[in-house]
Amino acid sequence: MHIAWTSFLVALLIIMIVPGPDFVLIMGNAVRSTRKGVEAALGVMTGLLVHATLATVGLSALVAAAPTALFVVKAIGACYLAYVGFCTLRAAGKPERSQPRESNVFLRGLLCDLLNPKVMLTFLSLIPQAMDQNAAPLPQAALLSAVTVGVFAAFWVVVVPSARQLGALLSRPKVRAVFEKTCGTALIGMAASVLAA
Repeated sequence: MHIAWTSFLVALLIIMIVPGPDFVLIMGNAVRSTRKGVEAALGVMTGLLVHATLATVGLSALVAAAPTALFVVKAIGACYLAYVGFCTLRAAGKPERSQPRESNVFLRGLLCDLLNPKVMLTFLSLIPQAMDQNAAPLPQAALLSAVTVGVFAAFWVVVVPSARQLGALLSRPKVRAVFEKTCGTALIGMAASVLAA
């Protein structure tokens, strides 16, 4: 079995460091508290595991092959991203005690990842290209999916604690308000890009 590890890992690294909805959501929570950042990251990783499992057994391919089903997934995902973005904008600059009670951060992370069709399409486009066409597909898909989840988990283990170092800077009300408005606007923009894709 000759898996194209080099091209696979390089592509995965590029995908990982380009900020997306998951990144914005996790970092937005991590700079406020490490616990919230960890909860958001765990939610995102759980969603990633679901996508990895679906891609491994081929269910995601069926959704991607059906234009109507894919559009429904994209529309739901875009609506959720826009909702989180508007909530972030609404809370921007407000002291912690005056902000509305947040919903479960883990659940937000889970839904953010599950409802992001780009994650599903990443599995469907990246993993097949690295597979050995002359070997059994299921073990390769399982291995490559597991590596993808593991690499992202390692990334968040490093990034979430580091993000907290921005806490001192973001404790300044004006700086924090700008950061939160940027995160909210980015999420809304990503919702638009999901629908346009």
